[in-house]
Amino acid sequence: MGLRLRFLLLATLLVPGRGQGVGVPPAPATSLRLVAVGDILMHQDVKRAAAETSGGFLDLWADVLPLFQGADVVFGNLETPVAPTSGRPGKPFQFNAPADLPPALRASGFTILSTANNHAFDQGRKGVLETLTRLRQAHLLPLGSGEDRSRAEAVQIVERNGLKVAFLGFTDVFNLDLDRKATEPWVRPFELESALAAVREARAKADIVVVSIHWGHEDQHQPTKRQRDIARKLVAAGCDLLLGHHPHVLQPLEWMTVNGRPALVAYSLGNFISNQDRRYRADRCPVGEGDDRDGAALEVTFERHRNPDGTTSVVLAHAGYEPLWTENNWGAGPGVPRRICVVRVAAAEARARAELSHLEDPQRTHLPAGRRWKNDLSAVREHLRTLSLRRRRIASILGQGLDAGGEVSLAAAGPIPPDAGAAPR
Repeated sequence: MGLRLRFLLLATLLVPGRGQGVGVPPAPATSLRLVAVGDILMHQDVKRAAAETSGGFLDLWADVLPLFQGADVVFGNLETPVAPTSGRPGKPFQFNAPADLPPALRASGFTILSTANNHAFDQGRKGVLETLTRLRQAHLLPLGSGEDRSRAEAVQIVERNGLKVAFLGFTDVFNLDLDRKATEPWVRPFELESALAAVREARAKADIVVVSIHWGHEDQHQPTKRQRDIARKLVAAGCDLLLGHHPHVLQPLEWMTVNGRPALVAYSLGNFISNQDRRYRADRCPVGEGDDRDGAALEVTFERHRNPDGTTSVVLAHAGYEPLWTENNWGAGPGVPRRICVVRVAAAEARARAELSHLEDPQRTHLPAGRRWKNDLSAVREHLRTLSLRRRRIASILGQGLDAGGEVSLAAAGPIPPDAGAAPR
């Protein structure tokens, strides 16, 4: 699965009566694997890239599909309406996606999408309704918006492998707030007391509680004190996993233990796909100018264990991430198809190393000669250096502020500080 940050929570954190009934072997665990990514942005060039490849949107993140296909639940933040019939063509800062996006997301393995974000009303109330219809037709579960307030704010329960997961979705940011009447299309705003009550309600209905919040400041790598305070209160109310999005860059992963119960907070998972930072080149730009192209696929496994005393507990048995990077050929010249695609950094590095080894083969009779060979060699070396740089950058950001209740292992090269400049050529 590539380089990733792994955590192992000790079972004693959640298993009551540990050490009782020593002679009774525990029953096999029932598990649920959840994968979450950040913002799915439909910039004009992203849509163009999908239109100019034979596989459409699926081709844009084909390299990530192995992560999704083995998961029980796949989550993402859909930062666009899908309203080609009722809406207007998308434009900068006001998005709209084509009808083929939801089926492509479902075919990729996505199951639940946050629709509570600052772009939810980009195509008005009718756009909200059409988006909900198209997502449900593609067998995708929308989270945080609804045909009316009651449906937007309903706890969404997903059951897999005998485990019930409750999802709640909120947005703390609106570009346009069209919430008016409770009987009209609604996007759920974040209000602390209402959110805490919703988490408590969900806790009573499910084995696992996941909260999605669109929040924070764009292009900032640290959450605010207010966000940290909110996260702690949500965990105290019963949240097991908090998934944040909106900043378009990564923010730290943080373990929180409140009243003896641990939870994982992902303040921001960055962008999944976008056309942001399209001009970035690692050999010419400070490292921070590529941050909007970094992402992470968070992988979490919950397990139900039968304890020696006969009780059962659902534990957060494993959490880790796969570094992601958006390749972008902006500026390639006229006549070149637009290419924007998400890759797993570790897998892309392995491919680049294999290509470099091929080009450096002393028996180069099968390789292009002269200037073309030198250009190819230089391009592959620079690509490999870029991937290594981004991997280390991602590790330096996601690894800040971790407080795991068990064992922590970071399989990555030395971190690059967030304010580091361009690496030497």
